[in-house]
Amino acid sequence: MTGRPSVHRRRPLLALAAALAVTATLTGPVSYAATPHGPATRPSPGAPGLGDPLFPLDGNGGYTVRHYTLDFDWQAPATPFEASATIEARATQSLSRFDLDFAGNTLHTVTVNGRAASFARDGDELVVTPAAPLDDGDDFTVRVTYTADPTQTRHRDDAIEDYGWIPTPDGTVLYPQPDGAKMIFPADDHPSLRAPFTFHVTTPPGLDAVAGGRLTSRTEQPDGRVRWTYDTQQPVATQLVQLAIGHFTFVDRTGPHGLPIRDVVPDTLAASVEQYLRLTPDQLAWLERQLGPFPFDRYGVLVGDTDLGVALETQTLSLLPKGDLLGTQVDAEKNMVHELTHQWLGDSVALRTWSDLWLSEGHARYYERLYSEAHGGDSFEAAMKEAYRQHDQWRHDTGAPAEPTESNLFKKMRYDGSALVLYALRAEVGDATFQRIEQQWFARYRGKAAGTQDYVALASEVAGRDLSGFLRPWLYGAHTPPMPGHPDWVVDPVQE
Repeated sequence: MTGRPSVHRRRPLLALAAALAVTATLTGPVSYAATPHGPATRPSPGAPGLGDPLFPLDGNGGYTVRHYTLDFDWQAPATPFEASATIEARATQSLSRFDLDFAGNTLHTVTVNGRAASFARDGDELVVTPAAPLDDGDDFTVRVTYTADPTQTRHRDDAIEDYGWIPTPDGTVLYPQPDGAKMIFPADDHPSLRAPFTFHVTTPPGLDAVAGGRLTSRTEQPDGRVRWTYDTQQPVATQLVQLAIGHFTFVDRTGPHGLPIRDVVPDTLAASVEQYLRLTPDQLAWLERQLGPFPFDRYGVLVGDTDLGVALETQTLSLLPKGDLLGTQVDAEKNMVHELTHQWLGDSVALRTWSDLWLSEGHARYYERLYSEAHGGDSFEAAMKEAYRQHDQWRHDTGAPAEPTESNLFKKMRYDGSALVLYALRAEVGDATFQRIEQQWFARYRGKAAGTQDYVALASEVAGRDLSGFLRPWLYGAHTPPMPGHPDWVVDPVQE
């Protein structure tokens, strides 16, 4: 995410006796026979959250999602429409009930394995009680039908103005970051959790739909509406999904090693942004030299016809608001490279917890500035010297790089403040060792979730010495350590 990023506080789940007004109706006595997956256990509720330090109710316990299928019968901007989500999952314990993250919208039905299930809302939790308990290791399918209401959005002062469905003049784009996917569809909504997605989107005649992944079919309906199907094929975190509807120009190009690139641009903007979007293949090649092979099977930029000042690293289809591409070439390329870097670090290497956001945004800002300096932009060193000057103030106001608070997640400390940590590490270990650390970080954790301690351990391994004593004060300390190689750099006093 780039740009200027209300915190909805969810009430805790009620005690078990009062959590649900309904329970599953069972006929006859219940026995707990052993299953092929292990000894029998008495069914119990799945945890309502993963216990993330910042968003403890994000994600859910008791199962893993294997696939999402989303069906949207889209009508018009800011107009409710009928929707359904089909979630294929596997139980990781014997489940009497389980939660999905789902906020807003009007619920109609919930089924588990084709049978009607009882359900109730508790804040942002949709609590589902299947007609019969699920055994540990069972594959099961949940289908939720609802009326999607794109007028229901949320606001975070530190992240984006609104998130959820964001209207454009003739359609919509999605802003699901940081935990706004639950405004769009029921999900296991945490950045460490991923699954493939299939999107079925029906649009009025003359409008286009695009989503992350590959277009597998486009079918005209008897009433003139058009049904579009996209398949990500690769797992995606819920905060990284993208779906847009509008009057679009699709521009196909080829990246390094034959990588398919498809840019999606509102018709009225296509001519004015082409001079920048055609630079993507060279940017991909540059980042491959820094980090390693591009991790996905396709890429593209979606230009949003919106004035929101935030770009998003939505997987394989980065969203850049039009303002990010209508300024100078230097600024446009910085924005493009920032979101492109996230495809490696933040998308492929996912966050273990939200407190690890510095690893995603810090890396994106680091390579954005490194690229910009090499292509006519400002001095990287000058930017880092300025960040160093303000670092203690940022620590005081919004937490150390690896210790954000919920309301200060997307602040300068997670951007230039976190890029400064990487800059300091490079100064400490040297350019060659730093590049090996970065390439090994991607190679080892590609397609996995990883966190701060993983990075410290890997950096120490590659450098051949324990770097925890160097990195911990940078990541967690109350005061900014001296910058290696720059004894003249000074930190401003903190202003209360």
